[in-house]
Amino acid sequence: MGAIAFTLTGEWSSQMNRREILQTGLASLSATALAPFAAFGQSKFPERPIRMIIPFSAGGVTDIVGRHWSERMKPVLGTIYTENQGGGAGIMGASEVARAQPDGHTIMLGNTSVTVLHPMTAAKLPYDPARDFAPIAIIAVAATALVVHSSVPAKTVKEFVDYAKANSGKLAYGSAGTGTMTHLAGEQFKQLTGLTELTHVPYKGAGPGISDLVAGHVPVMTPNITGQILEFHRAGKIRIIAVFAPQRLTAAPEIPTAIELGYPNMVAQLFVGVFAPSAVPKAIIDQYAAANHKVMEDATFQKVLVDSGLEPVIDTPEKAKAYLAEETARWAPVIKAINLKME
Repeated sequence: MGAIAFTLTGEWSSQMNRREILQTGLASLSATALAPFAAFGQSKFPERPIRMIIPFSAGGVTDIVGRHWSERMKPVLGTIYTENQGGGAGIMGASEVARAQPDGHTIMLGNTSVTVLHPMTAAKLPYDPARDFAPIAIIAVAATALVVHSSVPAKTVKEFVDYAKANSGKLAYGSAGTGTMTHLAGEQFKQLTGLTELTHVPYKGAGPGISDLVAGHVPVMTPNITGQILEFHRAGKIRIIAVFAPQRLTAAPEIPTAIELGYPNMVAQLFVGVFAPSAVPKAIIDQYAAANHKVMEDATFQKVLVDSGLEPVIDTPEKAKAYLAEETARWAPVIKAINLKME
């Protein structure tokens, strides 16, 4: 089992196997990321329990990652308690972190929506990710996918496109909500396949949408892959036709990527990462990065993430910052094409 390292282009390396990537990532980090551990005993940080705000309700991908990560950080850095602050698609919780005292005792488990998408879609945003947050690390990514109800007679992307065109105007796809990565994945898929009449049905979260997909009330979804979705797929209740990732999932290597099936630009992944208020001293950011590095080395933790349908990431604050910029540049044209604006 191995975590993945970002390349300089923000995508995964397809030229190296996972073990090689892990070894390369750890070697590149060892000189800098592990240094702060020597000072842990002398540092005054943390002086009290750390508060990690998860700006979403319990049960979603971000929440799952956050709770596992915080538990494994406790032996390394001290007590971290999680606090779910749902509301405004993550905006309320993120705003509180942006306003928090920059002493390192308040951090955020953010994702693509909070740090990349909202700044491009929200009419008014009470924070600026580039100005107000300091990235610590991307922890994991969750690929979206083309998923259909078992009654849909398609097993490949081409078969689905042909089926959808033959039933033009009759099909709809569900997402976890307008402006989410699952919504943008669907819209990007429509742009690349010409399925302009595939109607979008936004749900109030992934849970209700998945329930309707399994029940056959909505024939198609573009959700983030989770352990639950993999279980439904293996039970034959739904069918994952292709994952929208640069490479196949560690947890389900039998499922092809859309890239393999002829759509090289069909990549849509939700990242989950740790962020601090931007004015937090660099020494504390480095301390967090070193602690995170130690946690991400743990094969047991990597397996927990993989079993949840996620891909673990070996990362640094610098690479995380670059990746955010790259994701912003990549999604801007998709958002502009559909003129997406959120109130």
